[in-house]
Amino acid sequence: MKTGALYRAEKCLVPTVWVASNPWTRLRGLLGRTPLASGATEGLLIEPCAGVHTFGMRYPLDVVFLDASNRVVDMCENLAPWSVRSARAKARKTLELTAGGITVIAPVLGEELIWRLH
Repeated sequence: MKTGALYRAEKCLVPTVWVASNPWTRLRGLLGRTPLASGATEGLLIEPCAGVHTFGMRYPLDVVFLDASNRVVDMCENLAPWSVRSARAKARKTLELTAGGITVIAPVLGEELIWRLH
């Protein structure tokens, strides 16, 4: 999986972001992996993806939905294990963070988040 970081302009919001962009990595997501670090220091960017599930997860997630231009179109805080959530708008990508991550990075609907390869 590719790794990079997520930025707001030049400010790094999430220093380690893995990208799941093929069918296998999108299907697997975070299942069977070490839990993401808290405080929005790690995330998983799934593309293409307009909805997520937390079946098999043991901890809640915060989810940020992005369009094709990486603009924030929807968010969901504290998505409980064994839940499903789809974006209410035209999402193309999904950023998964541990619960509380949205509070840390404070995304704003319509703003562009920039992913940069390490």
